[in-house]
Amino acid sequence: MVRADDGTPRVLRNSPFLDDGTPMPTRYWLVGPDDVLRVSRLESTGGVRRAEAAVDPGDLADAHRRYASERDAAIPDGYTGHRPSAGVGGTRQGVKCLHAHYAWHLAGGDDPVGRWVAEQLGAGDPA
Repeated sequence: MVRADDGTPRVLRNSPFLDDGTPMPTRYWLVGPDDVLRVSRLESTGGVRRAEAAVDPGDLADAHRRYASERDAAIPDGYTGHRPSAGVGGTRQGVKCLHAHYAWHLAGGDDPVGRWVAEQLGAGDPA
């Protein structure tokens, strides 16, 4: 979990499964109200399209693979049920959700889209 200076949560780290066993592809969830609002505003002005254009597709594909690998490492050995799939935000390619990318970036993930979002917000690197 990533917390703000006042101790309130900014990012939650999810289990790869919901309580009922449903696969959960999104490992990091942006929950800080100010973060959510600022990223929502960025998305509403074409941020997803601009991020996709600004980030190298190969770097983005690598980020999706790293994200999925990190999430999948939290699945117990021998698990045989349905598994979460894809990368950041549950997508295999491109950019689906700036919130998910920024959350992973804040949590220390090497995410080129998360870095781009931070630059757009003037937030710089995570603490």
